[in-house]
Amino acid sequence: MTARAFFYAPSGSLRAAWRWIGFVLAVLVAGFVLQLLVSIAYRPHGMLEAQAEGFMAFLVAVWIAHVVMLRWVDHLPWSYVWMGRSQVSVPKLASGWVLGMLGIGVPSVLLLAGHWLAVRPAANGSWWAFALLLLAFFLPQSLAEEMMIRGYLLATAREAMGWKGALLLTSVIFGALHLANPGADAQSFVLVALAGLFLGGIVLLTDSLYAAWMAHCAWNWTMAALLHTAVSGLPLPTPDYSVVDNGPDWLTGGSWGPEGGAAAAVGMLVMMAIFIAWRRGAFARAHRSEAA
Repeated sequence: MTARAFFYAPSGSLRAAWRWIGFVLAVLVAGFVLQLLVSIAYRPHGMLEAQAEGFMAFLVAVWIAHVVMLRWVDHLPWSYVWMGRSQVSVPKLASGWVLGMLGIGVPSVLLLAGHWLAVRPAANGSWWAFALLLLAFFLPQSLAEEMMIRGYLLATAREAMGWKGALLLTSVIFGALHLANPGADAQSFVLVALAGLFLGGIVLLTDSLYAAWMAHCAWNWTMAALLHTAVSGLPLPTPDYSVVDNGPDWLTGGSWGPEGGAAAAVGMLVMMAIFIAWRRGAFARAHRSEAA
């Protein structure tokens, strides 16, 4: 193998592995510089504010890495990572939000109805202020994670190994990145990886990263703002009430939150099956209309 063949594919583009390395390095360098600048200019107050600051810096770093790779390395448009202008629309955003909210909301309601989750009183506070604060927090947080895992990395992996291999690889990485969270174990890893397949499937089915962003945001916001439960093992100080585990961990997710249990797995699979069936029906109707 020649030196050029080691770095470049027969098509003339950099091999996927080098593009991944370049992207990750760009994220790390940009993130380090941004965090350094932010730490000099501003001191956050409290855990949630510190996390919000970190995710905003992370989002900007991931955006910079996309610009570097798409514009200067690959010379590709934003549509390559499903973020072109034509790939953001109200129906796509709405479908993503509905899939995310119902995917975790319906299983959680059923767990509450079966008394496997229980509602406990908490300190008084403003529900609306808390819900809006969490929405402002989860919007950049979920976009940063989606761009990091299911933006450039998913696109280049699909180009190199096909969509099945790309979905599997990025979903395993998504699960691994959550292993540092409190209460993480083998079950939570499998469920987060399944959530990666769920979100990656939304990207490919809608041809829009924005739809997966909405699904991710709605998923987290439903757990934290509506259910007042832990999100990926991270509890929040909630006003008025909290939802706690009251059943077997394999079903409810235990301290990880409902997204770490079998009920959530079923919810994701059912929502994706419904969405795929709807998409196939819409495609068939459009095809019949064109034929007529």
